[in-house]
Amino acid sequence: MLTPPEKILFAIAVLISLYFTYHSFAKMAAVIGRGAGRLNLDDLPRRLGAGLVALVGQGNILRRRPVTSLFHWAVAWGFLLYVIVNLADVLQAYLPGFRFLGNTPLGGPYRFVVDLASVMILLGVVFFLLRRFVAAAPALSFRPNVMLHPAAQQGIRHDSLLVGLFILGHVGFRFLGESFLIAHESGDPWQPLAGAVASLWSGLATTQLLIGWHIFWWLALGLILLFIPYFPYSKHAHLFMGPFNYMSRPPRPSPGALPAIDFEDESLEQFGATVLTDLHRTHLVDAFACIMCNRCQDACPAYLTGKELSPSALEVNKRFFIKQNFTGLADGAADETPLLEFALSESALWACLACGACIDVCPVGNEPMFDILDIRRSQVLMESQFPAELRGAFTGLERNGNPWQVAGDRLAWTEPLDFAVPTVEDNPDYEVLYWVGCAGAFDSDAQRTARAIATLLHAAGVNFAVLGNDESCTGDMARRAGNEYLFFEMAQANIEILTEAKAHQRRIVTGCPHCLHTLGQEYGALGGHFTVLHHTQLISELVGAGRLKLTGGAQEAITFHDPCYLGRHNGEFDAPRELLSAAGLALNEMPRHRQNAFCCGGGGAQVWKEEEPGQAAVSASRYAEAESTGAATLAVGCPFCARMLSDAGQSLPVRDVAELVANRIA
Repeated sequence: MLTPPEKILFAIAVLISLYFTYHSFAKMAAVIGRGAGRLNLDDLPRRLGAGLVALVGQGNILRRRPVTSLFHWAVAWGFLLYVIVNLADVLQAYLPGFRFLGNTPLGGPYRFVVDLASVMILLGVVFFLLRRFVAAAPALSFRPNVMLHPAAQQGIRHDSLLVGLFILGHVGFRFLGESFLIAHESGDPWQPLAGAVASLWSGLATTQLLIGWHIFWWLALGLILLFIPYFPYSKHAHLFMGPFNYMSRPPRPSPGALPAIDFEDESLEQFGATVLTDLHRTHLVDAFACIMCNRCQDACPAYLTGKELSPSALEVNKRFFIKQNFTGLADGAADETPLLEFALSESALWACLACGACIDVCPVGNEPMFDILDIRRSQVLMESQFPAELRGAFTGLERNGNPWQVAGDRLAWTEPLDFAVPTVEDNPDYEVLYWVGCAGAFDSDAQRTARAIATLLHAAGVNFAVLGNDESCTGDMARRAGNEYLFFEMAQANIEILTEAKAHQRRIVTGCPHCLHTLGQEYGALGGHFTVLHHTQLISELVGAGRLKLTGGAQEAITFHDPCYLGRHNGEFDAPRELLSAAGLALNEMPRHRQNAFCCGGGGAQVWKEEEPGQAAVSASRYAEAESTGAATLAVGCPFCARMLSDAGQSLPVRDVAELVANRIA
């Protein structure tokens, strides 16, 4: 119980803290408000639920770094518990005879949980401080070739130290205060850990024990009042900004589906992001939510092969730029510093594979990939600056409807088949539209896959048709390269053709995950709503229904490479594996597979440009991983993956799943 003067003093301290807290949080809100678009807070109950799940589940951090994640769980859950603990301590100090849950059946268990949680928090924070400042864990650093804000290198260490000492002090002082109170009250069997410390004070007088409790109570609660206004300046803001990120980000049909630009809106003057405030508001929230753990960096194929790109450094640089210009940005000062001067280098910008690994692994819901693609949009649409190799691909899309600049017949791939492949014009009552894609039409290796898919559909008696020369590129390559206007034009034309063909009333199957994603997940924002399947999904369905009979044959050891746009972006991991198993093929998984699969190096328009400088080629790293499995064949489900991995080595043949299965038709 505090004395009356102490109660008044504490109340004044709370009001002062709240005053400065309001102003610091108002600045943070003002900076976020400078971004484009809006934060999505509609359907609030569902969104609150998403935020709560993220808060309690800690963003599925156990998927990587399990030991570190367990310590983080201990600190995070304990700190959440301390919200109740602090409120209870204030009430206990103000109300005579008050003890949270008192002598109720829950009172003892509550004190036991708090006692245990306090020690777990202290152990966790000590672990993290030792990890950063003594062990200097490599995972927490950046390579020298990565652009880093001048204030970040020391700023991250200072912020980490400040946050660590704050938690140690707050929880440690509260724990010591509780030990003095236990000694004063002659013990508490429900608090064995604090009780063990209380035995140290057994020789002190009653008055001394009360003074000790008062001192540590003030230190524990005083640190809270000092730290709360600092939250927006600290990475500790991730505690609430992470869940808020999950709550407020735009709805997406899939994790990597890009938002559309309305080119018919004449009020738009900026396309893409040139400066920080051009970014969407949810990506300014990302900067405040970032915990600087570098998990995204650990998953990034570009970073892991020595490129200048680090998605973590991108978020860190945004954060320190905001800290450096906090007041000006909050007050509406002009934002004129290009993102390419502080957020990431030009080489880093074009090294991104758009694989989505950074989004998938982030425990606070950050989406660095979207920032990068938004900056690409600005470079292409506003500055006409992009790698020279992409010019030919853009020209091919504009003139010939494909990035290879081939003005050929899109039905030439069918010539070796011993059955006719009907077009929609030939077979308007088709049930399944086979979207062949540019690779299937013009790339010699992908043509084998196209024939295998057609053969499987024919063998299963599927009533299918193709668009033939009415088909054009979906525009995926243009969109990932930042040429959003070219994508917009191609998408509009394709939607019109598909609608005329009544494809919106049927199912579409494609051998290309990029076509799958673009047609099925991104055309919807432009009015084209289609049901699209990957060929492994449809063929697996046909096998399961007994419409397609396969022979077992000699069992061959294979390994399967998960395409990013089939797996991470569209959540399909089982269909290819089920199909390979049905064909009697034994699967040797690579170390990085399914959700954690490593990119082939072809995404993000990389197929049509030279790879950015680094220590190794992404495709070579993946190919070596496939070789390490001892498999006889590398199975793929994407023409880009097939091309990149075939070019990476000669010892392991690369074959599409459809080819392998077609060889085993009964």
